[in-house]
Amino acid sequence: MYDVVIIGGGPGGYAAALYAHNFDLSVALIEKDKVGGTCLHRGCIPAKALLQTAEVLREVASAADFGVVTSQPVLDWGTAVERKNGVVQQLHAGLTGLMKRRKVDVVEGSGRIVAPGVVDVVAADGSDQRLEAKAVIVATGSAPLSIPGYEIDGTRIVTSDHALAWETVPGRVAVIGGGAIGVEFASMLIDVGAEVHLFEVLDQVVPGAEPRAARLLERALKQRGVEVHTGTGVDAAQVGSSAVTVPFDESSVEVDVVLVATGRGPMTEGIGLESTMAQVEGGFVAVDSQTMQTAEPGLYAVGDIVAGSPQLAHAGFAEGIAAITHIATGTTDPVPYRAIPLVVYTHPEVAAVGLTEQQAKDAGYEVETHDHGFGGVGRAIIKGQTQGMVKVVVEVDGPILGATVVGPSAGELIHELMYSVGWEAIPSEAAAFIHAHPTLAEVVGETLLAASGRSLH
Repeated sequence: MYDVVIIGGGPGGYAAALYAHNFDLSVALIEKDKVGGTCLHRGCIPAKALLQTAEVLREVASAADFGVVTSQPVLDWGTAVERKNGVVQQLHAGLTGLMKRRKVDVVEGSGRIVAPGVVDVVAADGSDQRLEAKAVIVATGSAPLSIPGYEIDGTRIVTSDHALAWETVPGRVAVIGGGAIGVEFASMLIDVGAEVHLFEVLDQVVPGAEPRAARLLERALKQRGVEVHTGTGVDAAQVGSSAVTVPFDESSVEVDVVLVATGRGPMTEGIGLESTMAQVEGGFVAVDSQTMQTAEPGLYAVGDIVAGSPQLAHAGFAEGIAAITHIATGTTDPVPYRAIPLVVYTHPEVAAVGLTEQQAKDAGYEVETHDHGFGGVGRAIIKGQTQGMVKVVVEVDGPILGATVVGPSAGELIHELMYSVGWEAIPSEAAAFIHAHPTLAEVVGETLLAASGRSLH
């Protein structure tokens, strides 16, 4: 009998498996594909590898602005894909090696709960085995969703899974959905030479983000050639042998492929949750946020399947740690959800943590906001990347409630503000620390100084 059996080897599952070594727990990790899950093989990592190719291409194209004279760059998509695959393989090899060193038994197959603490595993060849454990963690992850009129065929109408395996860059692409996945693909595709049409039914890209941040990103995408349609729904696609027509409003656009990026749904069917006391609604599993335990004692859920949890790999990491801590010690190490950062890897990047201004007001806070742009920041000017700003949301006479960064290295800069939100720092406390000059991080310092009532520049 194992101490823990984990169903699903994505970020939440493998983080739980690895963390268990701190408590000398015996662990079996069930994975039907490859350890690493969607994030490593069909999501975060390969997508960001291609975005890095787009960034290099963009920077080389503008090299003359920095006094570096060269011929215009030519994209070798095949090499970019090979590099992307190599990055994934390297990380997968490192992860599987770490599993062995931590003595995690990786079991290939699909797991199904058949009784409390009992999981049957069916391998691809049809063979099966039964695993027993004191505790079970479900971490089966999510899959791309579609919308009516857009039947996924893998060729003309695709998801991000298919797009990451494209052998060539399509000439014309319609991206349906302006959330994080949609805008990242739009940003990458326009940089590598595709014609891109981006549709979002709500009134801004990255719905839920600070409106000003969304406007800055939308403007940047448009400046680079993306046709952005916000507040725009699409009618059913008309799929032909060589093209797809996407009707919208009183118009339409013809493209070579449609990328549907309308969100991800939990993969919880067929894993036996109906035989437990776990509460499941719409495929999402309800848990005690302090422990990640479901209504079934000894049964935990982490990652994308958790009701109300952000579908972020790093949230899954933290939830896996919280579940293992409770299993091993009976004590809690809850996930600080209010301080989990979100990063959108577009150009420019968008990152946020905590509450937006509207969310803070809706929660009953009396707030004030302060912002500072990159336009006067020396390092940003040196890099030739001055689009963007930092905005902080502060409770009047209270702590920092949230922050948004739009601009170069936003995904790195947000972590300083993550600590400010997580530790409920008062602006004057956070502003007391000195930022090196010239750095991009100075924009954070300037914003905090303004929030403390003693701005500098």
